[in-house]
Amino acid sequence: MPATIDLHYLSNVLERMLAIPSPTGYTDSVVRYVCEELQRLGIRYSVTRRGAILALYRGREVDGARAVVGHLDTLGATVKMIKDNGRLELVPIGTWSSRSAETTRCTIFTESGSFRGTILPLKASGHTFNEEIDTQPVSWANVEVRIDADCHDRESTEALGIHIGDHVAIDPGTEFLDNGYIVSRHLDDKAGCAAMLAAMQAMIAGQAVTPVDIHFIFTITEEVGSGASAVLLEHVVSMVSVDNGTTAPGQNSRETGVTIAMADQVGPFEYHLTRKLIRMCESEGIPFQRDVFRYYRSDSASALEGGADVRTALITFGVDASHSYERIHIHALKSVAELICAYATSPVEIERDVEELATLEGFTDQPMERAPQSTDDPFLS
Repeated sequence: MPATIDLHYLSNVLERMLAIPSPTGYTDSVVRYVCEELQRLGIRYSVTRRGAILALYRGREVDGARAVVGHLDTLGATVKMIKDNGRLELVPIGTWSSRSAETTRCTIFTESGSFRGTILPLKASGHTFNEEIDTQPVSWANVEVRIDADCHDRESTEALGIHIGDHVAIDPGTEFLDNGYIVSRHLDDKAGCAAMLAAMQAMIAGQAVTPVDIHFIFTITEEVGSGASAVLLEHVVSMVSVDNGTTAPGQNSRETGVTIAMADQVGPFEYHLTRKLIRMCESEGIPFQRDVFRYYRSDSASALEGGADVRTALITFGVDASHSYERIHIHALKSVAELICAYATSPVEIERDVEELATLEGFTDQPMERAPQSTDDPFLS
């Protein structure tokens, strides 16, 4: 039977994280919140210089440890230029379309205080521009921030203390619906981090015993590509990233169950770890599906690029309209948390992984024989 996940707790920590602005590079507040929650749960943790969190669930053995990784940073923007009309030109933080930014409310964080504003297309008024509001190009050069303050030229905006390089956080606009759907920006990947916290809470409540240490890692730079590149300790041998899966035409992801990624744009995930996760879903009765993502990378890729020799996998919750106004279902987060618990408590299968270099003794095998075929083929009779 899967672990018992407290959905009220999961929803509560997700709602709190979504309310904390955390575009990449401006994550101190959300790091502090997660550390306070880990302390409340009684989980030991350490924080890196820049703010990645390494939480430890102690197992029977230190060597051969496992990692579960999610990211707290979100998409956002940076002030590129203060324009002559007093408004702000932006460059995006992370990869997302200016089309998704148009008409969103936002907060500009300066060294002297924050300001509210709205991201608008350059031609925002149909009463002025008529059909041009629908034909203007879609690009970051064609949107600007209208600041809710008395600033109508460059000098008056600068006088507020707004500078090039200031962070701009996008309002989440969060809704938790009675039917289980959750609609918000930044579900990628705060929903994954909430599932990780819910898994830890369930493991503590159930006094779960794990064969090796489990490192729950919260990174802060995934959206710009570096993520888990420098946070894995040397005795970690396998790593499961938790992130969003894309539900869209041509994809197999769904907003229910766990979506297990078989490959992303940097290649296939580790064969044996991925199949182990699939077997655990089957044995535990956790709904799942497989998918391949063509324009996608996660903390797993950054860990490998950073030189970590670990087995990597990716488990996801289905997100509709990823990197836009996103929607998920609580069922998927429950399933992800259940799989995290199952993975954390599962027996060690590849014992030689504790050694950085070893002989072929105990090395893995992949099936090579031909699949059996029926002899009742009517074309052969």
